[in-house]
Parts: sequence; structure tokens; C-alpha cells
Amino acid sequence: MTIVRRLVQLLFIVAATAFGVEAAKAHPHVWITAKSELIYGPDGMVTGVRHAWTFDDMFSTYALQGIESKTKGAYTREELAPLAQTNVESLKEYAYFTYAKIGPKGSQKKEKFGDPVNYYLDYKDTALTLHFTLPFKTPFKANTLALEVFDPSYFIDFSLDDKDPVKLVGAPANCKLSIDRPTDGSAQAQTMNEQTFLNGDNSNYGAMFANKIMVDCP
Repeated sequence: MTIVRRLVQLLFIVAATAFGVEAAKAHPHVWITAKSELIYGPDGMVTGVRHAWTFDDMFSTYALQGIESKTKGAYTREELAPLAQTNVESLKEYAYFTYAKIGPKGSQKKEKFGDPVNYYLDYKDTALTLHFTLPFKTPFKANTLALEVFDPSYFIDFSLDDKDPVKLVGAPANCKLSIDRPTDGSAQAQTMNEQTFLNGDNSNYGAMFANKIMVDCP
């Protein structure tokens, strides 16, 4: 069982105790505030995506259960290293909730990522933040790049940071960045029970609320 599923089950228990069984069934279960960076090499190739995902307080609290620290209420990167490794390893099953395509609409090509590198967790203001870099398996140049961050099952609600959501690192000067923020689907999702999301019709429900990042380099 992955840490994501284990922690979600714990959150079900908390929600059921505090708010009743119906609340425990409602989506989403975890909230993440995301910052992302698109990384370019000196030759203009896109080499990877660097994420920083800050989890909500409840998820952070339960993720830290059983983690020992020298200072009460504080955790070092070294103390959180095993948890960080478990997180990134379990995220592989979900394609790291990150999807990249290049080319014009109608003829886009999916780009694949390699295993994450430079990953670590930090803890600040009662929240855990997972940092990791997803290198592309093959660096590429593209006039048009589309990047989406979302959970198809909508167990997790991703929202881009208000002040500093996305950066281009080392990109050619002519590259332009645009962001399409989704509407909040939480209210609608919370009217739907767990079984609704398990059937085929809603297995990709979260795609409607994907954070879309577009880069044009004419």
C-alpha cells in the first residue's frame, strides 16, 4: 500500500469521526499548493520540471506520525529523508500527477519523465512541502509546450501558488509563459460519494480542474 493511499485512509477516519460518514466520502481528501519551475539547459533544451508541493495541515500531521525528531515540533531534512523517498517512490504509480505535451493543438506529442531527483521534504508553519525534480527522459526543444498538474481521480486538489506559481529557469529570452487556472471543483465534488468516482464515467474527473501551464518559444 502506498503512503498516499495509507494517509488518505487515515484522513477518512478523521473526517468520519469529526463530520460524519458522508463527509468522509466526499472528494477531495488532500489539498496541495504547488509551485513549479520549467528548467532549460544552456542550449535551449527543456530538461525537466522542478516541483514544490505544500500539503494541507491535516495531511501533514498524519504524514509525520511516527517520525522522530530531536526538537519537538521541528524536523530536519535528514529526519524527513525516509518519508521523502517513500513519497516520490509512491508517486510513480500516479505519473507524478504531471503531464507534458509538445506541439500545436491537434498534433501534440506526450513527453515522458525519468525518475525524480533532488527530492526532499521540509516542514514549516505546520505544513510539509515536498520538493523534487522530474527530468525528461530526453531533453527537447519545442516551440509550444503544455504542462498540466492534476490528479485524475480528484483525491487530491492541486492549486497553484497565488504569488509565485511558475517560473522559467534558463529559458530563451523569446519564451512566453501563460497559466490557465481551473475553477474550484471542490464544492461540486463534495456532493458526490466515493463510488461515483470509482466508475468509468468519473475516473478522469480531475482533468476538468487541471492547472495548465503553456510556454511558447517562437
